[in-house]
Amino acid sequence: MSVTAERIASLLAATPTGLYVDGAFRAASDGQTYAVTDPATGNHLADVASGTTDDAVAALDAAVAAGPAWAATPPRQRGEILRRAFDLAVERGEDLALLMTLEMGKPLAEARGEVAYGAEFVRWFSEEAVRITGRYGTTPMGTGHAIISRHPVGPCYLITPWNFPLAMATRKIAPALAAGCTMVVKPAALTPLTTLAFMDILHQAGVPAGVVNIVPTRRSSAQSEVLLADPRLRKVSFTGSTQIGQVLIRQAAQNVLRSSMELGGNAPFLVFADADLDAAVTGALAAKFRNIGEACTAANRFLVHESVVEEFADRVAAQVAQMKVGPGIEDGVRIGALIDDRAVESCQAFVDDAVGRGARVLTGGRAPAGPGSFFEPTVLVDVPRDARVMTEEIFGPVLPITTFTDEADAVALANATEYGLAAYAYTKDLARATRLVDALESGLLGINTGIVSDASQPFGGLKQSGLGREGGPEGIEEYLTTKYTLIPG
Repeated sequence: MSVTAERIASLLAATPTGLYVDGAFRAASDGQTYAVTDPATGNHLADVASGTTDDAVAALDAAVAAGPAWAATPPRQRGEILRRAFDLAVERGEDLALLMTLEMGKPLAEARGEVAYGAEFVRWFSEEAVRITGRYGTTPMGTGHAIISRHPVGPCYLITPWNFPLAMATRKIAPALAAGCTMVVKPAALTPLTTLAFMDILHQAGVPAGVVNIVPTRRSSAQSEVLLADPRLRKVSFTGSTQIGQVLIRQAAQNVLRSSMELGGNAPFLVFADADLDAAVTGALAAKFRNIGEACTAANRFLVHESVVEEFADRVAAQVAQMKVGPGIEDGVRIGALIDDRAVESCQAFVDDAVGRGARVLTGGRAPAGPGSFFEPTVLVDVPRDARVMTEEIFGPVLPITTFTDEADAVALANATEYGLAAYAYTKDLARATRLVDALESGLLGINTGIVSDASQPFGGLKQSGLGREGGPEGIEEYLTTKYTLIPG
């Protein structure tokens, strides 16, 4: 059953809209707010406080002041706070899912999936908090004893994107908390409500004042510039475009900050002649249309062996043509609203460029009449290798297909990008699959699967897709520094 207007109004009334600084929600120092809207309808959802640079500095002041006590908090205690936050997130899963659907546009079923995925980072790092280890031993020459210890890196600045407003927040906040770090979080201006709701959960779970501070703002560049220039900040973590990531890396260099960057992607999806086409079609739909294609791990370029391309394309197009487009709160919707009209215009430009270069549209290819920021799920075939849709990140429900001749051609085409985040390949040949592990330039690789993300495994890319890893045992390492101590004797 579709969600009622009363249910939506009740949820929005209960969702915090202020900054969260030093343990309390409050207005921006200059009183300014900005509107958050539903991309499926254009309706106003809430007015959220827009933090100033003074607010950002106040948040960092709070994080710095809370730092020593939080670092000294026993790991078990930090882990138990995170576990309570996990339990509360699961308990309030329906509220979090609906909030995401309203502010971001994804179908409610996918939003529920993100709640499960995002909460799992909280549970995972609640367990990792007590597994921070070092080592002790006699030096090789017997001149003394060496102690290798791990310590929180210090105050962090965490910048999250709009496409996964819960999971991208928990993937950064949870390991930072587990490691003993304090932080300032800047959620995406387009989708701040989910992060603020999660902050309310952290507050109720017992996170002390000043440890986590949330400063949504429409003045992102100014906020980031002042925080990255502050010598008290010791780490920045960002998920977003490569272009913005490059700017942040340059700014972070002035104070030699630890940096984690999860940036753009251009994931190839390889289908070899021996692939199980049933599995490949299922995997293609998952890898492309998860989150409406608005994911850095989304399959971007479908590279199919010339002997099976026609059957693969026809089977994919037949299923894509049946996908229901509409507001994410409606039953049966597979393709919700894109984040805004600029995203719709971008998808249309990709399709028009490809068609202009000789590609054919098997299904979709247009933006339906409004209201809302929608684009039809689209399948393109005969796409030239130099079309924009093959060389740039799409971030929308457009599936372009081109062909390759042999394994060497497939690998060369897959690697012909400045990005290296995710890749997917379908083949029954175990030896080929093993070769692809070495040959494909990506931080994530799915063999005969279209979904690879997992809180218990490291997530990150190569080349211009970023620096560092999130999730898995590696995720907490990003928030720890190493000290070597020598005791003579």
